[in-house]
Amino acid sequence: MSNTNRSAIHTAIPARCTLTVFAFFLLFGTATLCAQQTLLANNDNLPDAPTMQDTAHPQTTTALSGTVSGTVTDIGGALVPGAQIKLLQKGHPEPRLTTSDSGGNFTFAGVEPGSYTVEIIAPGLESFLSPAINLRPGEKYELPAIGLPVATANTSVDVFATSTEVAEQELKAETQQRVLGVIPNFYTSFLWNAAPLNTRQKFKLSFRATTDPAVFVTTALVAGIEQANNTFPEYGDDAEAYGKRYGAAFGDAFIGRTLGSAVFPSIFRQDPRYFYMGPANSMPKRIKHALLAGLIARGDNGKWQPNYSHVLGNASAGAISTLYHPDTNGAGDLAFRNALIGIAGGGFQALIREFVWPHITTKVPKYAKGKTAPTGSPATSTP
Repeated sequence: MSNTNRSAIHTAIPARCTLTVFAFFLLFGTATLCAQQTLLANNDNLPDAPTMQDTAHPQTTTALSGTVSGTVTDIGGALVPGAQIKLLQKGHPEPRLTTSDSGGNFTFAGVEPGSYTVEIIAPGLESFLSPAINLRPGEKYELPAIGLPVATANTSVDVFATSTEVAEQELKAETQQRVLGVIPNFYTSFLWNAAPLNTRQKFKLSFRATTDPAVFVTTALVAGIEQANNTFPEYGDDAEAYGKRYGAAFGDAFIGRTLGSAVFPSIFRQDPRYFYMGPANSMPKRIKHALLAGLIARGDNGKWQPNYSHVLGNASAGAISTLYHPDTNGAGDLAFRNALIGIAGGGFQALIREFVWPHITTKVPKYAKGKTAPTGSPATSTP
């Protein structure tokens, strides 16, 4: 082989090596670039890195998540900022927490479908526990207006004054309650743990109930029915007779209400109102509670006791009515009959108060839902 050929071979070998190395790196770089593009393309399917969010209740942003919100006020309608709000989910021991803002508003976002309850705690006010909320996918649930009653003080120095003030506020709300917006329903307390009434408040409520315009209308109807049926024929059948029947019917209502709802409740320190239990309790308990209303009353001390006020009030009213009704029955006979009728009528009326009137009574405070307070306190014990 000539020197010229050897020189060409030696020159070609490095060139071939260079081309080979260059091709290797070109292929390697292309493969690497393809792999990177593949990883980038699939990057959306990779899980996010852990964050500092609440691991017990992670908030989701999917279309299935919803919100739970509301506004907290007190019994007078004033906004309550800084209240502690708990969102409790059935089957989950750890609640989600938040506080109401300066406008009393709160919101839980990213809430997954399920069964929840909302608990609200604010200093100086009664706590609130909502009924079950069954949140559907994507639902934005807003609780009805929440008005928290003032909590009764625990210290012996402030109990009477604070209880009186709370009772006054509750009494003001109760005297707005009307069946179908017309018939007074003042003696139904839809707040199970309502503050007891003092003597002045019992007489105030009695006078308000007996002088309501609706009472004069119903008295006129009663007198008209008696006139048509010639009840108490000694009165006659002319206009003067109708006036006598009207006066006697009003006297029955006024005396019976005053004695049974003010005088005797003040003497025996009993509450003349009916305390609504509500659907949070079983049907048998509600029926029993209503039927016993004519026999058992809540004392001002929160304990249940024989309803001396109701029984004696009806008996006394029956005896007194002999003074202005025609003398067809003796005082003792009317007293006994009125007492029995009062017991039976009290139970029947209580059934209506428990199961019928709540659905057609207007101006019932939204916070008053019957017996929803925790069991065990004196005001929440049952007869």
